Amino acid sequence: MVLKLYYLEDGPPSLTCRQVLEALQVPYEKVDVSFYHGEHMTDEYAKMNPQKEIPVLEDDGFFLSESVAIIQYICDKYKPDSPLYPTDPKARAIVNHRLMFNLSSYYPDILTYCILPIYFNYERTAEGLKRVHRVLDLFDTYLDRQGTAYAAADHLTIADFALINSTMALEVIDFDFSQYKKVTTWYNNFKKMHPELWSISAEGIRLMKMCAANPPDLSHLNHPLHPARKATQ
Repeated sequence: MVLKLYYLEDGPPSLTCRQVLEALQVPYEKVDVSFYHGEHMTDEYAKMNPQKEIPVLEDDGFFLSESVAIIQYICDKYKPDSPLYPTDPKARAIVNHRLMFNLSSYYPDILTYCILPIYFNYERTAEGLKRVHRVLDLFDTYLDRQGTAYAAADHLTIADFALINSTMALEVIDFDFSQYKKVTTWYNNFKKMHPELWSISAEGIRLMKMCAANPPDLSHLNHPLHPARKATQ
């Protein structure tokens, strides 16, 4: 049975999963889940993921949510010898660290400032901006101390995908992060060295920019976490 990825076409975690599958050349079927029509909020979707979050991976009746768990699983099961997720304990620990840094700090702070105000009733605040600069400075420091071409090694790893798809959210709102030299170099090098993989992120940027220009009305979702904002006419 071919893997199925239930994904959000402009969701950074979904884009990360797609890039890992493409990089490893693992055959899979994409199942587009419409966030805007609330397809992830249904009881049927909750059978796959009670959190009602996107993405979800289906592997012959086995359902797995959380993008980090998904990409680790894909590597371990389908390409266990791939350098994308090294098996050496120290090398893997660095990859895992970068994934956890993204999950706990980098992505949430960038998401809150850049993306959530596009879709929900949030404002960009000075405190939020401060947090974005903090995580950019931290990531710049990690890249500087690591001294490698990529986020966790001198070659591409799954950590790069997760961090790229967080960083690209800054590009959605034309946020200038050029003062963070290491981050900027790493980001631009990914675009240059991996154009086919970058095209997946680029499509996400295009779609999010469309929403930023015309904020959607998601009040019908009755979202359990985020306050709705009705679109202005």
